Amino acid sequence: MELKSIKGIGERMALRIINEFGGEKEFMEAALNYEVDRLAQIDGVSQRRAVEIVNEVLGNPSKEFLKTGRAVQIYEDIIKRILEHTNTDYARNRVLLLSPNKEIERIQENLQMVLAAKESARKLPCRELRNLLKKVTPLENPRPLLDTGKAILVESRTDYQNLTDRGLNRYLSILTLEEVEGIHEYELVVYAYNEGLLELDDAPNLAMVPVDAEDSELVPGMVLFYYAYNRDTIENASKLREMLGWSSTLKDVMRILDSIESGQVDEKSFNQSVKDAQEHADQKMKEAIKKVDLSGDEVLDLLNNGMPHKIQEILNKVLKEARQEISQKTGLSFDPFLTRYPLEVDEEELERVRKQEMGRQHLKAFENQITAAKELSLLKEKIEKEVREVLEFDYQFALGSFAHEYDLHPPSLGEGFSFKEAIHLDLVGVNNIQRINYQLQHPDNVVLLTGANSGGKTTLLESLAQISILTHMGMPVPAKDAEVQLIDELYFFSKKRSLDAGAFESFLQNFVPVVTHETDKLILFDELEAITELEAAVKIISSFMDLIRDSGSHAVIVTHLAQEILKYTQVRVDGIEASGLDEEYNLIVDRTPRMDYLARSTPELILKRVYEKSDGKLKDIYGKMLEKF
Repeated sequence: MELKSIKGIGERMALRIINEFGGEKEFMEAALNYEVDRLAQIDGVSQRRAVEIVNEVLGNPSKEFLKTGRAVQIYEDIIKRILEHTNTDYARNRVLLLSPNKEIERIQENLQMVLAAKESARKLPCRELRNLLKKVTPLENPRPLLDTGKAILVESRTDYQNLTDRGLNRYLSILTLEEVEGIHEYELVVYAYNEGLLELDDAPNLAMVPVDAEDSELVPGMVLFYYAYNRDTIENASKLREMLGWSSTLKDVMRILDSIESGQVDEKSFNQSVKDAQEHADQKMKEAIKKVDLSGDEVLDLLNNGMPHKIQEILNKVLKEARQEISQKTGLSFDPFLTRYPLEVDEEELERVRKQEMGRQHLKAFENQITAAKELSLLKEKIEKEVREVLEFDYQFALGSFAHEYDLHPPSLGEGFSFKEAIHLDLVGVNNIQRINYQLQHPDNVVLLTGANSGGKTTLLESLAQISILTHMGMPVPAKDAEVQLIDELYFFSKKRSLDAGAFESFLQNFVPVVTHETDKLILFDELEAITELEAAVKIISSFMDLIRDSGSHAVIVTHLAQEILKYTQVRVDGIEASGLDEEYNLIVDRTPRMDYLARSTPELILKRVYEKSDGKLKDIYGKMLEKF
């Protein structure tokens, strides 16, 4: 398949997609790998459009299978229910790509996966897993970020052009020899030497790396920024894999990232150490001087010659303790104070030491970053694979959680449709709900369904549609036991209002082609006899039934005209019958249809219910109506 053959992709969008993925072949591979998120990041491609494009590449046949609006609604309702169990965008997109198909191997493979996931969902600590999964996203390649505190120094214009072509200027400024005087303005300068022309021994912030070294040796941040940007995902994916008992290299990544973080240059701490030592020294001097007793000669000496010996001794002791405090906190032995009270910082000396120390720390951090970048570069493929596995787990976990919550069971593939203890998805978890048994198989591949209003005829049709769609999706179904035939097309026609002459013509044009297509179909009609003339409705419905039966497809037709239809064709009639009203005047209904049974409708029971719940004049009127029954 070519990009331009995909509906709605013009030249501009095709070019944007190729630029993002690196080529048409690479895009197709990504689409086959369900990379909807990456596609949706492209300008002008919405999430919905990205799903549609990937669906077309995958060849998902939803439109060929779901032939009516109501069939599509039932499918979308199933998808919506599954989506409620997803935690990541990846899983949501994978669910949106779930589609009914007729490939037996694909159906059975997916079914086995979902059943295994259902068993896992039953045992796993779901709440903790979901909390972690919500924090996992696909790994992203962030846009380059220029580090203004660092630079690369080169010896020639050729080297400058070479590093620019390699894209290193997107991460660090590149300086030429003409700008060498400005290297002291940077925290760190990487001298990318070729011949080693410059002697810069007095530059404490200079690191020397051959100009032809690997990019990650000149700019380790190219690698490290990717991991820092994706750190939350890596950390949470690591915790999740540990919870699942999966092997992982993500812990090693976190260890490396932590080591880089702990080795960061900490100028603030250095400055604070000097400030704290100064404040402590001042306080000590203040307290010590209160206890000093000066004689008259010492006072005269203070006036004539400056600081008395007693005061000098105290100051020397306090300064020594201040130097020791700085040394303990910074690891450096230096004296940044002037010998006077209150203490003053020798700013020139402090700046000299600060530059030397910060330069040393930056060089050490740079060396650590090069080592870390080499290690992480070797781990990148494993890391991406492990994060993908976690995202794939969320997709499978969503399907398994859905199957567990709705108590779904594996169907078997066979001839026709048969199920025991089936339940509509809407009714799962509702107390005292009757499960349904039913079958639709040759020779009774076309049946009429009759019976009580509000008795569950529509629910039965929808349950049959749900079971068929889920089976074709490779999912378990809401029935304890189900045999399902794979079909080509599913039609579900809902109730219509009365058809006038114009609508009647449209009705014929829409329905006749359905039964003439040479495909295996499941056709569900929900009370379509609302044609202006009753006799015409009966003749048309019976004709449809004969055509469907002869084609070998399957159909269930809900009707109140069974007796009239049987005059024109012989088919099985099933009935759902109400036997009365309970204490609260609700219909008592056996929702499992009786085979070969023409059930009566319920107007009398409904009228009785309205009668019992009315009073006054209305009750009298309803009572007179009941007498006629």
